[in-house]
Amino acid sequence: MKLAGGLQARFLLIIALALAVLLLLLSVLMQRQERTQEEVIEVTRDAMTGVASESLRRHGEGMVAQLQVALTNPLYYFDLDAIGVLAGSALDQGDARYVLVYDTAGNVIHDGSEVIPSYGKRMDDAFADEVIASDSLLVQFSEDLMDVSMPILIGGERLGGVRVGFDLAMTRSFQDRAVDEMRDRLDRLGSRQLFWVGAMAAGVLLLGGLTLYLLQRWLIQPIRQLADAARQIEAGRFGVHPPTSRRRDEVGELIRAFSRMSESLARHDREIRRMAYTDALTGLANRLAFREALDERLLRIRGGGRQLALLFADIDDFKRVNDTLGHDAGDDVLVQCSTRIRDAIARHADDDALLARFGGDEFVILVHTPRDGQDVRTLAMELADVLVAELGKPLEVQGRQVFLGTSIGITLFPDDASTATSLMKNGDIAMYQAKVAGKNCHRFYSRAMDLAVERRVNLEHELRGAWERGELSLVYQPVYRLADRTLVGAEALLRWNHPVHGQVAPSVFIDVAEQSGLIETLGPRVLRAACLEAMHWQKLQPRGAPLSVAVNVSSRQLRHGGELAQIVADCLRETGLEPSRLHLELTETAVLGDEVHASQMLARLRETGVKVLLDDFGTGFSGLSHLRRVPVDGVKIDRSFIADILRDPDDLALTSAIIAMARSLGITVIAEGVEKAGQYALLRERGCDQAQGYWLGAPLPAGEFRALLSGVR
Repeated sequence: MKLAGGLQARFLLIIALALAVLLLLLSVLMQRQERTQEEVIEVTRDAMTGVASESLRRHGEGMVAQLQVALTNPLYYFDLDAIGVLAGSALDQGDARYVLVYDTAGNVIHDGSEVIPSYGKRMDDAFADEVIASDSLLVQFSEDLMDVSMPILIGGERLGGVRVGFDLAMTRSFQDRAVDEMRDRLDRLGSRQLFWVGAMAAGVLLLGGLTLYLLQRWLIQPIRQLADAARQIEAGRFGVHPPTSRRRDEVGELIRAFSRMSESLARHDREIRRMAYTDALTGLANRLAFREALDERLLRIRGGGRQLALLFADIDDFKRVNDTLGHDAGDDVLVQCSTRIRDAIARHADDDALLARFGGDEFVILVHTPRDGQDVRTLAMELADVLVAELGKPLEVQGRQVFLGTSIGITLFPDDASTATSLMKNGDIAMYQAKVAGKNCHRFYSRAMDLAVERRVNLEHELRGAWERGELSLVYQPVYRLADRTLVGAEALLRWNHPVHGQVAPSVFIDVAEQSGLIETLGPRVLRAACLEAMHWQKLQPRGAPLSVAVNVSSRQLRHGGELAQIVADCLRETGLEPSRLHLELTETAVLGDEVHASQMLARLRETGVKVLLDDFGTGFSGLSHLRRVPVDGVKIDRSFIADILRDPDDLALTSAIIAMARSLGITVIAEGVEKAGQYALLRERGCDQAQGYWLGAPLPAGEFRALLSGVR
């Protein structure tokens, strides 16, 4: 009995020890399970937070970058309807709390709503100051908001910016629900496992080991795999393949949900990249994609002996299509042009040639040294000739033919430049020289072009303020009536006496003023000075026929016809000059470029009482139909026809036809550039009304012209 009792005690002791071990194991197992669950939840929460934050940030940056590109033209032309459509479309997306388009001062232009309650108000939220001051993409966070903004630039000039606010509460709510759901499911799973462990006390050691094994295999390992995949996605590697599972339990659902989320992120990343690197209208690469490809190719071929040619093509007179036919027609033209360019490249260049649209009407082509050993310069020249020919053919737009052309600048690597920035700058310079050369042609870049651009920039800089410094002045060329050689007026001509370079040719500085917009400042000053001088003439000849003064008006001023008419009316009122004594001269090409718009503007000018003359008549393919549709009081025959009327029958016939056509319409005909007595006699014989030229009188400063009137000279 003692033995038995001793064995029993020992057995009981063993059982007690086993139970103690069991309890200890159960305690350890429970602690391990709780720790494992918390680790899983923490890892999952961190992974989901990182993925969601990065996804929202990329989504926001992509949306704002797309809005910045789309809003550039509407903001430049202050098209509130187009801005509102774009802002409203972005605002309709579920995670956007607000969309603001603002100007350079931080005032709201549009907020995506129909009534725009915040229009004109300055942004005054916590992010506003940094948004207004930022010159690049800016992402800012608060407790419940992510604000993404980007300035809107065109040609280096800041027009304003766009900002979008994204609600973080939705993202956090989604994360909390997912974590809570996972916590509940893990709790239920742990409870079931502990229940079976407690119910099967006899096999606790085996069951514990098996439980740990199964937990490791079914839960910890998949979660860790998901965490690894999440970290890779967070690092931007969206092509990672997350773990897959056919399990029908909660972990399997979690794995499949994570896989779907990963695929969605990858798809959105591809879409964002496509939008960021592709021109939406033509499907071509855009400026960003082209720049990256150019950098990569330069790095790849540097030192390898291969050459590149960059062709910078700009569609000539494309703005005329938008102005006359509308932007839909302009888009159709761009699509047709891109198709023709793509086809030409496919026929005449290698497969590795790259075509991109830089925006507007600018296309850029990159070609390599051909594999057959042909010189890249020759290839670029042949391709440019083909493009000029193809884009010069008529386009069918809205049932009518449109004739355009293209100006192409060509630059070579490494002959002209060794960096992408320099190549693109050189191509732009060469393209501009092609425009200057008459358009619809190509020009190769040369270092002399840099000097020409620099001179032009310096000239523009010096032209600003030249009027205030007294360097600009007016001279007056007499205009005579041919019938009796009576002085009837004068044309006011602007001259620039540069303190260093002396007299600058008007053809040079007037072009600079036109291109830079300075003409809009100089024009009203010239007009006022000429009207004041004409009032002095009236005092010198109080009883004679009143002399007229003619002032040239640029095409740029004509485009703002309403402002021009008001400027003319104000000038006449301030100077007291009779409206009929003021003649405004506009070039024929500027007027006939858009007859409908020009007719309306000229009608408003004539309402002020002034007379409108077509200058350089005959150079713009003039016809009777044009003169019937455009309200003018007279035409000035271009000097190129007058110069050869004594020896060229064609010029004489054309001049005679212009005189007859104008007289039949009851408008005045003035001949420019009369340099010989024979020209004067022939024009008088053909019935020309008035003439001017060096044979009749050279342009005179105001004092000398007054002396001419008073009979001193």
